Amino acid sequence: MDTGHWDAMYRGRDQVFSGDPNPVLVAEAGGLPPGRALDAGCGEGADARWLARRGWRVTAVDVSGVALRRAAAATDAGGLVTWKRADLLAVPPPAGAYDLVSVHYFPLRRRPGHAALRGLLDAVAPGGTLLFATHAPADLARHGEPGFDPADYYQPGDIAGLLAPAWEILADETRPRTAPPPAGTHHTRDAVLKARRLG
Repeated sequence: MDTGHWDAMYRGRDQVFSGDPNPVLVAEAGGLPPGRALDAGCGEGADARWLARRGWRVTAVDVSGVALRRAAAATDAGGLVTWKRADLLAVPPPAGAYDLVSVHYFPLRRRPGHAALRGLLDAVAPGGTLLFATHAPADLARHGEPGFDPADYYQPGDIAGLLAPAWEILADETRPRTAPPPAGTHHTRDAVLKARRLG
């Protein structure tokens, strides 16, 4: 899943996603006071736009230049969104820079020492929130692409086990999706982690 893979996916359709923010983000971040947010794997930018409309200053990052050009062209976010092309698996975001790190359906592959994951966790400022959502493992196992093994990627429970004692776990659960699954998929449940960094 390199840059070429994602660019090809976005080039293949005029619009890949619905244009609506992820329901998990709406449910879990709607009550948070606005601050600085990192939208990891922002795609076409719906989550970043939703956050900006609520006063967040958003750094929206994706590895796909095609997705970012589409996202930037689709919105006037009042100057509150910075669109940035970067590979967060290779280059971590600034430590302690964000009050919210939002990671939705971002294929975060397990690595020795958890280097890429640690980079995302370290980006959360003290008192800030990590919100991580992905498709439930059972759905991935049933409907994954050939050669795709869900066990190669982090699930919320894996991450929760690495957070003590510096974090408070606010949610670590699997829940039914409240929006239709992406076109061509059969994902019916989300696995969700919400945690607050202490200190």
